[in-house]
Order: sequence, then structure tokens, then C-alpha cells
Amino acid sequence: MTTTPHDDDVAFIRALAEILRESDLTELTVERRRGEDDRLDVTLSRAARGAAPAPQALPPAAATPPAETGLAETARAETPASAEDPAAHPGAVTSPMVGTVYLQPEPGASPFVSVGAQVAEGDTLLIVEAMKTMNHIPAPRTGTIRRILVEDGAAVEYGAPLVIIE
Repeated sequence: MTTTPHDDDVAFIRALAEILRESDLTELTVERRRGEDDRLDVTLSRAARGAAPAPQALPPAAATPPAETGLAETARAETPASAEDPAAHPGAVTSPMVGTVYLQPEPGASPFVSVGAQVAEGDTLLIVEAMKTMNHIPAPRTGTIRRILVEDGAAVEYGAPLVIIE
């Protein structure tokens, strides 16, 4: 039975995985260039003894509970509610796209909304410019503007909180 270059690669990767398991290595980089020089570059690394393992993302609920550390309770007591993650606020209006925020319809004009202003569902809150297109962001519900979380002309990413309506 003949082996193909693909079969050789699979065997090679399996052998490298076994080396990782046996030798406490934490990282392995392999770059193979086929061609005239048929080059193979391999980088191995190991975490320092006693070093913490690579960080893994935990969901917010899995973070250390405040009962375990007195510092967490103190930090929460000193942090006002307004400093909490605005994206988690139930009245947060988030950006539906990546772009640049404009709080008024044109330079020098009055802003669409201000803190304390009443808005009706469908009222324009601001504009997000994306790819030279001005996208009016409507209020998803009737309420009062409690916070404006972006500055005029600022870049925003998809899902970034823009304003809070209560």
C-alpha cells in the first residue's frame, strides 16, 4: 500500500501531538513549504515551571463569586450602578453595524436626542455611517434617554452600546 503526502502529514501531526502530551509542551508551530527546498519549520515552547496555564475565557456567571473574596464585595459597593457594563442594561440600544456615529443630522445642527429627552418608538436616536451610507438608528421603544454612551464622530463596532432608554 502506498502512502500519499497527506497520509505522511497526518502521521507527522499525530507524532507531534504525542510529543506534546509526553513533554509538557504548551505550544507547537509547524510550517511546511513544499517546493524546491521542501522546507519544514518547527517551533516548540513550554510554559515556565509554576506558570499559570493559558487563560481561558469564562462566562461572566462563572467568575469568582463575591462571597469568596471580600475585595469583590468592596469593589461592588464602591462602583456606582452607572459604571456597570452598559451593554448588559435592559434599555441599551446597541449598534447594528460597524461604523462612525453622528449625534446630529449635519454638522452644527442640534443633536437628535439628549439625556433626559423623551423619545417615541421609531424616533431617530443617531446615525451610524457605514460604507458612505447614513443609517438612522431608531428608538426600539418609547422612553427617556438616560445615557448617551458614544461621542459624536466616534467609531463603533457591531453590538456596541449606544444609548440607554428607560
